[in-house]
Amino acid sequence: MEFNTIAAIGRQYGSGGREIGEMLSEMMGVPFFDRELIAIAAEKSGVSKDVYSHIDETATNSLLYALSTGAYTFSSHFTTVSDLPLNDKLYIIQTNLIKDIVRQNGSCVIVGRCADYILKDDPRCASFFIHAPMKDRIARIMEKENLSAAQAESRIIKTDKKRANYYNFYTNRDWGDINNYELSINSAALGKKKTAEFIFEYIKKRENK
Repeated sequence: MEFNTIAAIGRQYGSGGREIGEMLSEMMGVPFFDRELIAIAAEKSGVSKDVYSHIDETATNSLLYALSTGAYTFSSHFTTVSDLPLNDKLYIIQTNLIKDIVRQNGSCVIVGRCADYILKDDPRCASFFIHAPMKDRIARIMEKENLSAAQAESRIIKTDKKRANYYNFYTNRDWGDINNYELSINSAALGKKKTAEFIFEYIKKRENK
């Protein structure tokens, strides 16, 4: 079956969202993009991949106070690209990359990077948010990163906060709000593989509606 759907996946840290996205792309036989966008962005801009990796999915530090108070959003601010902080330059580059990718590839799977928002007006885009109970995420990160329960929980909280700040800042929407996604799925209920299979079946039905 040839697919037309672009799957945009948001995810809580430790929910297995990236792995689910990779499985889904294999099932669909379409390209997968997550951190791969960093390498492409670095190549196009001439900025070190390591620099972009460090600031990936991070809102501009000097504006975090305004962000936390709700007084400032990226969409409400205008300046020339050359004057923008690296965080903002990366967001703009990735936004253009995502649009180019879907134009060139059609169906694909994109994890994070506000893809659900960037492609919100594209009828081919199906958006998903992967979440899981904290205890399940702690167990997964403990095993994956060889951390204590306290260390795993601390990393989860910090990473989720960073992702939420990034998403909220650049979209003026709330990260994880079910109203922003077609489906919000608890990956702990079915496990990563069956969650990917569930999304795969949903996409097949979506295309045959």
